[in-house]
Amino acid sequence: MTKEELIRAHGHASAATGRLRLPLRSKVWKGQAGEFMGAGVGSSLDFQDHRTYVPGDDPRHINWQAYARTGNYTMKLYREEVRPIVDVVLDASESMFFDPAKATRVAELFYFAVESARRSGAATSVHMVRGDTVRPTPAEGVDHHQWLDEARSLEVKDAGAAPDLSRIAFRQNAIRVFISDLLFEANPEPILHLLAARQGSPILLVPHVNAEANPEWSGNYEFVDSERNTRHPHRIEPTVLKRYKATYAKHFALWKQSAQRHRSAFARVASEPDFQTALFTEAVPTGALEIAH
Repeated sequence: MTKEELIRAHGHASAATGRLRLPLRSKVWKGQAGEFMGAGVGSSLDFQDHRTYVPGDDPRHINWQAYARTGNYTMKLYREEVRPIVDVVLDASESMFFDPAKATRVAELFYFAVESARRSGAATSVHMVRGDTVRPTPAEGVDHHQWLDEARSLEVKDAGAAPDLSRIAFRQNAIRVFISDLLFEANPEPILHLLAARQGSPILLVPHVNAEANPEWSGNYEFVDSERNTRHPHRIEPTVLKRYKATYAKHFALWKQSAQRHRSAFARVASEPDFQTALFTEAVPTGALEIAH
């Protein structure tokens, strides 16, 4: 993708954040003071409960009306307001960028996740991963449109290996957005376990193109392994095509089932519709995104 194409994808993502966002309102937060509802006790205007006064409590929170009625000191408790935490992880495998339409959708999803997190005031971390290589990227640096060059320059021992998320220091209680086409051979369970660990809330945004999901191959083809840059001639008969489609469907059915077990939002996002249409069609119904109010 050219810088102009990345800038255009960034524009599409920024426009979408005016209508949609990461599902931050549906999560209970703990942490620093900020905009969203927390699980502790703080000083926001949302009244939560009473408890008995103990020496050292802030007298500003004494319920003086209750004291006038009962003669006992009680404290007003308020739900704290806290800053959300979002960890964004981009799978930088070559299969993510091999098809131009898919590469554009990947860029739009990546820009959207980072921009949505930042607009919410979230403490945002960004990592790119390819095989066993992980590279942290400043969230602010995404706007400079250098991330794609960085992603494609990651060197790995085995380019076809599954992304090693164990190398990322995920933060406690974070929403974890994993953007990946999931086109690697791996058991979904360990990956989803890592994404859900330490009270994490995983969101999987999975770009795909119709040419890989529902191909119309027939005859002789030379297939390219985009990860290892190798070529393999094959003759595609109807039975072979049927077997490919069944295997492809089974692969993503396993991911979806595992995501449900780990209470992970899972949305396959097609590359053919315009960006907002794809998100409203596929990401909102699954809870991967919510409508901004």
